[in-house]
Amino acid sequence: MNTTIPVECAGMRLDQALAGLFPDYSRSRIQRWIKKGDVKMNGSVPRPRDQVHGGENVEITPHADVIDIYQAEALPLELIYEDPHLLVINKPSGLVVHPAPGNWQGTLLNALLHHAPELKALPRAGIVHRLDKETSGLMVVARTLKAHKQLVDQLQARLIKRQYLALVQGRVISGGTINANVGRHPVHRKRMAVLEGAGKPAVTHYRVAQRFSHHTLLRVFLETGRTHQIRVHLLHIHHPVVGDPVYGGRFKAPPGLSPVLIDTLHGFKRQALHAEKLVLNHPHSDQDVQWQAPVQQDMRELIEMLGNDTVARQQ
Repeated sequence: MNTTIPVECAGMRLDQALAGLFPDYSRSRIQRWIKKGDVKMNGSVPRPRDQVHGGENVEITPHADVIDIYQAEALPLELIYEDPHLLVINKPSGLVVHPAPGNWQGTLLNALLHHAPELKALPRAGIVHRLDKETSGLMVVARTLKAHKQLVDQLQARLIKRQYLALVQGRVISGGTINANVGRHPVHRKRMAVLEGAGKPAVTHYRVAQRFSHHTLLRVFLETGRTHQIRVHLLHIHHPVVGDPVYGGRFKAPPGLSPVLIDTLHGFKRQALHAEKLVLNHPHSDQDVQWQAPVQQDMRELIEMLGNDTVARQQ
């Protein structure tokens, strides 16, 4: 890629000017290219902080940051949609998204590298956002640098719409909005918590989808995407997600439930949370697109049992 720095950029840092001229690439990526010597200005290798004056000739030889430390694995993937620019996946519960200590293999990233080897050239193999291990549902994965940049920008601008189904403890009276900062728990460092005057802003909207005798099915809409945000926010309003091993508390059988339903609830060992719907602007066609995925079988059967119990009580 070749360009001439316009005079309007005079006084800018080189990395800042190039990020404006090549909006499909992030500033941090351009900085890496400059530091690796993949950028030349008037024939010389510059620094990211070098000031431009306008009129400089810039030659960029972009190289991808190849992922070569993770192994491609032939793991099953439920593909909802696929084109040359992106993938949409219905992730099952129990699948870790990204390798980490204790889970270096058998993750979604390993499966993606096998399905689409070109993803090794993208940050995190094109993964734009995550779901917790035990949360099921829709995720979007970029297949090109341009798509990755545009999807990340949409996510940061809160333009990607994500809708979840959450089965929670207790009867929720009506829908509402939770606007409360979320950050690392001050004592239990593996947990997140609502923090007053600390943490990061977090906004969650919810509405009632179905009420049962002692539980409620909610449709939840994320405005921000903090770690464990839905689980922490619903705990904050005293309606933790059913089965949540971290935020759900000790299991207490609601009164009057059948032994079979009590056993099913007690045996549901993951958060009953599903990323049901995804809406975004396609990075190539510039058209709004959306996908929807039904809840996983274990959660669907639990919801049906709660519904049957509620109907039986009303007769």
